[in-house]
Amino acid sequence: AQSTSNRQGRGDALTAAEADEILSGMSDAARQAYDLYERMMKESGVARELARMTLPASIYTQWYWKIDLHNLLHFVALRADTHAQWEIRQYAQAISDIIKVWVPATYRAYEDYVLNSVSLSAASARCVRDMIHGQQVDFESSGLSRREWQELMDFIDG
Repeated sequence: AQSTSNRQGRGDALTAAEADEILSGMSDAARQAYDLYERMMKESGVARELARMTLPASIYTQWYWKIDLHNLLHFVALRADTHAQWEIRQYAQAISDIIKVWVPATYRAYEDYVLNSVSLSAASARCVRDMIHGQQVDFESSGLSRREWQELMDFIDG
């Protein structure tokens, strides 16, 4: 189901009956669109780029990709983020598994310096600095949004 707090995220799982009904409808729609695509190309002689317009976004595409390791790791980091959609996080995990085997030392550094590191905004860093110096910092005085404050507290509490 749609998340109530994240416009791009999932919420609670659907019941099995609801999921089956949705999956069946999606499969039927995709099959109809693909059948039309094939008919347009084979029977009507429509150009492939025009016929492709009938295909839904859920149809997977095969492509060849050229990228350097630095940008690949950046791509994975963005898509592995907890705020990213579940589906793209699955792709990020699959790519990570390949990178881990391909360049293990680089992947260990990536885990240490990117994946398991923390990036603080200036306001969050100021809060941490104030806490270290014994000052009382709470949500109201922090200047952070509720989400930023919660993320900072989750990090501090470990």
